[in-house]
Amino acid sequence: MALRDTSLPEPSGPVPAASGPAGTAPPLDPSDRGRLLAGAHHDPHALLGAHPVPGGIAFRALRPFARAVSVLVGGERHPLVSEGDGLFSGVLPLPSIPEYTLVVAYEDTEYEVHDPYRFRPALGEFDLHLIREGRHEQLWKALGAEPMSHQGVAGTRFAVWAPNARGVRVAGDFTYWDGTAFPMRSLGSSGVWELFLPGIGEGARYKFEITSQYGHRFLKADPMARLAEEPPNTASVVTASAYEWGDQEWMRHRGDTPVHEAPFSVYEVHLPSWRPGLTYRQLAEELPAYVRDLGFTHVELMPVAEHPYGPSWGYQVTSYYAPTARLGSPDDFRYLVDSLHRAGIGVIMDWVPAHFPKDDWALARFDGDPLYEPGDARRAEHPDWGTYTFDFARTEVRNFLVANAVYWCEEFHIDGLRVDAVASMLYLDYSRDSGQWEPNVYGGREDLAAMAFLQEMNATVYRRCPGVVTIAEESTAWGGVTRPTDTGGLGFGFKWNMGWMHDSLEYVSREPVHRAYHHHEMTFSMVYAYSENYVLPISHDEVVHGKRALVSKMPGDWWQRRANVRAYLAFMWAHPGKQLLFMGQEFAQGAEWSEKHGPEWWLLDDGYHSAGDHRGVRDLVRDLNARYRATPALWQRDTDPGGFRWVAVDAADDNVFAFLRFDAEGAPLLAVSNFSPVVRHDYRLDAGDDAGAWQEVLNTDAARYGGSDVINPGPVKPAEGSLRLTLPPLATVWLVPCVL
Repeated sequence: MALRDTSLPEPSGPVPAASGPAGTAPPLDPSDRGRLLAGAHHDPHALLGAHPVPGGIAFRALRPFARAVSVLVGGERHPLVSEGDGLFSGVLPLPSIPEYTLVVAYEDTEYEVHDPYRFRPALGEFDLHLIREGRHEQLWKALGAEPMSHQGVAGTRFAVWAPNARGVRVAGDFTYWDGTAFPMRSLGSSGVWELFLPGIGEGARYKFEITSQYGHRFLKADPMARLAEEPPNTASVVTASAYEWGDQEWMRHRGDTPVHEAPFSVYEVHLPSWRPGLTYRQLAEELPAYVRDLGFTHVELMPVAEHPYGPSWGYQVTSYYAPTARLGSPDDFRYLVDSLHRAGIGVIMDWVPAHFPKDDWALARFDGDPLYEPGDARRAEHPDWGTYTFDFARTEVRNFLVANAVYWCEEFHIDGLRVDAVASMLYLDYSRDSGQWEPNVYGGREDLAAMAFLQEMNATVYRRCPGVVTIAEESTAWGGVTRPTDTGGLGFGFKWNMGWMHDSLEYVSREPVHRAYHHHEMTFSMVYAYSENYVLPISHDEVVHGKRALVSKMPGDWWQRRANVRAYLAFMWAHPGKQLLFMGQEFAQGAEWSEKHGPEWWLLDDGYHSAGDHRGVRDLVRDLNARYRATPALWQRDTDPGGFRWVAVDAADDNVFAFLRFDAEGAPLLAVSNFSPVVRHDYRLDAGDDAGAWQEVLNTDAARYGGSDVINPGPVKPAEGSLRLTLPPLATVWLVPCVL
């Protein structure tokens, strides 16, 4: 069986005939030989390659399945002697180690190849120092498979962190998945193993064959792989980027305005199902145009990193540095991000550092022992998801994750990271009963190592990547999630407001006759609205697993359900905080989301009898975004209590809410929501003296949205200190000052 060895181009002429056999080389120490052949030797370069010995230079090669191996020096070919088990050796009477190649003969062919064991380490001491310190912020450039030219020869440097292994070898499609020929060398206390393989380039599939300290041998995908095979295949793939970005203008100016003081409305997307069957490049032709037409400022992509199980939606990651190959190459993904940027749309990506799956070919017990996961079994397993948690106390693991956050921002120009399941990281007793967890050194339940990791990640990303924002999906009352790290906070830019989401959905899902008794569910959010910097999320989690789509949560008949959705969305867009809406909800699809078929686009088709109803909701979302972006009062002071004032906070019997928003100059917008199904004529509101007259600029009951078209057609002037409005049924109205 011949190895696919392509380390030299085809020779222009025949390989020289043998000019004379090499002399006999000193035999290997039996222990070294045994460990080398078993894949358990820490320094194969000391045994293989060329080394001075008494009488000349000894050459030794390990080429399983070869029938003969020769050394080619100065145009002369010298056969080596077989030592058995694929080892070939000999001594040439030379004063020093020459430039040489090997000629490896198999049953029916032979190749001239470079010897991997004549190359110095291709990983520098400074890289190793940073790895040991846990401060290599571009770790992907040091570990993994890096195509390069080394000592004048093209090939790929392989490097992997496996400190508990007795030996590591490279196996790939170029070795027919037998790792015997290519053992790696240990680079000392760093725990890194390294090997430069000449002739191996982009597209080669590979894994690391690891021998544990217990003698077990297994194949592992590269934790730092920048491309993985499309599932269900699991190999890592050598790759390098040749992409030329076209988003320089976007990158130059994305941080000009602090994100908290800028419009920020997010369209959440599951890429594989948004338009099923489309690749990254095909999505780049449709998604930017759609999102731009609707006026969202950002998209948020559910996890893009490679994952083996599609229905996990990407939340069980096996290759943290590889965009999923289901939709194309890493450069194809870059093209999608670039296209969104050139359309003026920011890109947020879901990132999952809380846990990873137990697949035996991936991170789990990577070198035969707990490595990425804690050694304490009580802390290693996530009780909810059947996965492993990361060992945040381990320097190298923190480095792996911090560098990964930086990687997506620097290599793919990602504008924001939404960090999944932060609460599960912060609490030692998360989903654990008494006796299943151990308190921290202060006797508390806070995971101090996870806190330190999140602080380091946020500080590093904000320092290295201007204009990037991090967002925590954190569902508890943990204090200081969005407070800067230098004042003891976790350092996130935003936090998902899960309390607002839960309370407000509880309210609107009730029949209007019962809403009076739950009025506080819509007002309580303002008690804590400025405790953190918030995003208001109507995410994928709220429209799956029996929770029903947004419109299907609403009470009443089809007209009332749509009216409730329209009123709720306008209330949400006016409420302090940024907005996030999951795909399909922008046109009120009635079915829960499924990754198998994605949004029900057919609801918008001309031939569908209710297409106009769904288009009306989508038209509203478009107008909400347009008016929102044009009205600084709705976003400029989201984190400033002075930017908000209640006008009607206790009108529980009427199901009415009214409040003012103010921009930095004090210009107001008045938002009034009537969550009852009746028209309220001459409804009196004390809007203060912020305007001499008010003009309706958005009404969710407008006919074009599918409403009953109860509107306030002209300017409304306060009389006797009150503003008298007509409130349409199940609707939200926005008004701004006008000149009579």
